[in-house]
Amino acid sequence: MVAVATDSPVLEKLISNIQEVRARGARVIGIATEGNLEIGQHCDEVVRVPSTHWLLNPLLAVVPLQLLAYFIATRRGLNVDQPRNLAKTVTVE
Repeated sequence: MVAVATDSPVLEKLISNIQEVRARGARVIGIATEGNLEIGQHCDEVVRVPSTHWLLNPLLAVVPLQLLAYFIATRRGLNVDQPRNLAKTVTVE
């Protein structure tokens, strides 16, 4: 499981969810804000993003998530430039 556990008002609830999936045997990768040491106790691996206002944290968390998706896809031998089942639309004015 990948958990975006950056600083936010719902962080404690997210930690509770992480503990539940770990109890069921899942490995957890956490995307956390720099300085948050508590997440390291609950995740197998932690990727840190710079600390900023909590509303902007998801924008910073997208970067490691995109890189993770890219490397998983390339390791599986998938073409990252032409994803399957991508619906394309064209708007004509």
